[in-house]
Amino acid sequence: MITVLANALMFDGVSDEFADGVSVVVENDRIREIADREPTFQDARRIDCAGRVLMPGLIDAHFHAYTPSFDIIATDKMPQALLVSHAARILEGALSRGFTTVRDAGGGNIGLAMAIDAGLIKGPRFYFSGKAISQTGGHGDARPGTEVEPCSCGRYSGSLAQVADGPDEMRKAVREQLRMGATQIKLFVSGGVISPTDPIWMPQFAEDEIRTAVYEASTRRTYVMAHCHTDEGARRCVEYGIRSIEHGTEVHEETARLIAAREAFVVPTLSVADVIRKNGAELGIPPQGLQKIKGVYERMLTSIETCTRAGVRLGLGADLLGHRFHELQGGEIELRSEVNRPIDVLRSATSVNAELLQRSGELGCIKAGAYADILVLNGDPLRDPGLFRNPQTGLPLVMKGGEIVRNSL
Repeated sequence: MITVLANALMFDGVSDEFADGVSVVVENDRIREIADREPTFQDARRIDCAGRVLMPGLIDAHFHAYTPSFDIIATDKMPQALLVSHAARILEGALSRGFTTVRDAGGGNIGLAMAIDAGLIKGPRFYFSGKAISQTGGHGDARPGTEVEPCSCGRYSGSLAQVADGPDEMRKAVREQLRMGATQIKLFVSGGVISPTDPIWMPQFAEDEIRTAVYEASTRRTYVMAHCHTDEGARRCVEYGIRSIEHGTEVHEETARLIAAREAFVVPTLSVADVIRKNGAELGIPPQGLQKIKGVYERMLTSIETCTRAGVRLGLGADLLGHRFHELQGGEIELRSEVNRPIDVLRSATSVNAELLQRSGELGCIKAGAYADILVLNGDPLRDPGLFRNPQTGLPLVMKGGEIVRNSL
């Protein structure tokens, strides 16, 4: 089937300037051609964009499908069928908000990917890490400090993460996630906010453990992404071969230059920091977590500015948890526009994230041969990046792989 999206003002995911009077021809699930005058096809479906902005579908590079709430322990105890039902709603919501691709940063598995591919869940393209890997007592270990193991052989494995200690356990854990189809591997290399027993400044995993994970991922021609808040952690990431630094809350100038030189990525996540700082007590975040979050949002803004000056490739991710807060996903673009030019934020959410996912030319762009993941906007995203907060009015057309998710044009 051929669809012609006619008379559009096109952002191709890469260029500084939008192209006016463009028609995008979609055949089956791919973009067939881009024309400066409207082509004629017999029996083609025609959609008049009426001069609206047309752009690639958004990519969220830090997403969690198995997160119906901020209470990770309660999530761990959910029956699997209930957890999957929550994930289905979360994924469907992401697609309706214009995120045609997501990279799950811990918990997402091959079952969800297969359900999306089979059409059982109307969700985005799904790149998943399997269970993220934490050291005992690290950010991914959700057990409270008051929980006493009956023996030293205990190994936490929850809905989002599992524990591995030492290079041998790390090798087994990484190989197991890759065996089950993980498209990349996720580690925790610093402390975090909502984890119960680790200070946020704490370095996690030794060099040999991290290098083992990086090597094992490379054997499948993929990479490691790492939760990391600290400058020390970011430096360790790039020195040991990690490709994707998540959060990057406190990256200093020298480290930013090193990240840029090694061609690694940083994926800031302002949305989750904003939610916790504004709603932490209501969410049941314990006092130590509320103490940890102080200043994180502001430091992340400074870090983004530092990385931008150094030429670091910045992706985009929201890292939201809970049904209520997943709805704020599109707001990450507006938050980032506080410190980056809106055109650069749009690139982060499209072509830069596609490069991060190792899918340049297929995702995050409007070009012949790419997947037909396309949005049409009501408004100018360079003047009003907040329009992504209200997808029902701001995004009248959402297309994934040539199939229309929503069309109110």
